[in-house]
Amino acid sequence: MYFAIMTADTVDLVVCLENSGYEAALERRKLYGLLPDSEAEARGLLRVIDESGEDYLYPAGMFYKVELPLAVRQAVFRAA
Repeated sequence: MYFAIMTADTVDLVVCLENSGYEAALERRKLYGLLPDSEAEARGLLRVIDESGEDYLYPAGMFYKVELPLAVRQAVFRAA
């Protein structure tokens, strides 16, 4: 489970915009951790920590990368 080692300082966040076909793994309008994976991104995919707590590849168009102030990011990670 990667979420345990993710921190507000090191992990990017994305919001799920679409979950068609992945309803059990993703919730629309929810924030998810994004792991760096340049090979996946080159193929139009993102490596996202989903509801299972594991990382999986999803189409990039399903998400929007969000930039939050550090204090807000820290609050999000404390709430997780």
